[in-house]
Amino acid sequence: MAITSRLYYCVLIDWTSTFDGFLDRLEAEGGQRLILLLSLLEVLEHLDEVPVQESATLKRVRQGHRYPLWRIAHPFVPGIAMRLIVWFAPSGEVVVAATAFDKAGVGDVWYASAVTTANAVIDEWKRVNAK
Repeated sequence: MAITSRLYYCVLIDWTSTFDGFLDRLEAEGGQRLILLLSLLEVLEHLDEVPVQESATLKRVRQGHRYPLWRIAHPFVPGIAMRLIVWFAPSGEVVVAATAFDKAGVGDVWYASAVTTANAVIDEWKRVNAK
């Protein structure tokens, strides 16, 4: 699994090739889902520190027990529910741990598979970035 890094201002966001492909497809399609996903990434860009309190935008993923995972969500848009699952690495980088997803038609059952994906991505990230 390849890990891609992009610098968004002063926050380094690492993500998988799967996430990169998802972003590429959204960029090719254009539209509201792309705008919303980019706004979720922008939320990360504006964080000064790892969140300690939940908000409507940032919430802990309750199903994530192995790693402290957070989900980033946008305000309500009819028919679209983009979500981004992230893990904040102890070294300060933000790792996008699971591909973003439009869960509008699926609901919360998506989180169980997202946690499994996130755990694998974080494990791989830790192996690649072992000091």
